[in-house]
Amino acid sequence: MALELGSGLSPVMKHTDRMVYSDLSFIALKQLKEKLGRGIYVVADGVNLPFKSGFFSHVICSEVLEHIPNDGQVMSEMARVMRLSGRLMITFPHRKAYYTFDDRFVSHLRRYELSEVKIKLEQSGFMINRIQKVLGPMDKATICLLIFLFMSFQKIHKKDIWGKNDFKPAKAVVWFFKLVNYFYTALAWLDARITPMSMSSVLLVYATLLKTDPGGKDRKNI
Repeated sequence: MALELGSGLSPVMKHTDRMVYSDLSFIALKQLKEKLGRGIYVVADGVNLPFKSGFFSHVICSEVLEHIPNDGQVMSEMARVMRLSGRLMITFPHRKAYYTFDDRFVSHLRRYELSEVKIKLEQSGFMINRIQKVLGPMDKATICLLIFLFMSFQKIHKKDIWGKNDFKPAKAVVWFFKLVNYFYTALAWLDARITPMSMSSVLLVYATLLKTDPGGKDRKNI
């Protein structure tokens, strides 16, 4: 059984009956269930997971830790609900120097240095197996530009024209943006590959649980 913590509407793992999707938002999980159909959906707080200790073989936590004040407690909880030799996969925004208005816009409390994440994982009982680059500085620059333009547009046009029912972009416009997105995705992939890890804006870490959290306590099973 695998757990995806903070799955929201866009989980990493999809289309499997052996997945438990967990999020603080009941509405998000309801919509996700309608979309995927399969799996188990549990509204839960990452700092106090309602699962039995040692229940999961895998835990996925993608772009979540930076939103939670007590991120260390979340790591301890992930360790508690995993069985020994269980596998963890986390992604996180990298480089504190990159923290700026776009992070605040999406409610990031922090960005991380890799050394900081390593220490937190080791303290929770994990051993890092592999570190992988996900996004490079080009993506960070692009997001900053897009959010700046969005915020500027909202200041100029205070009415929410995007919420109007009669707003329907032409098919040609939709296809144009799809093509641009494909092109940008390819560039972002190349940027992540050629960028040194020290400059990556998002990192992926695979880790194995070597010891359980000594402070963990059994809680209600799902």
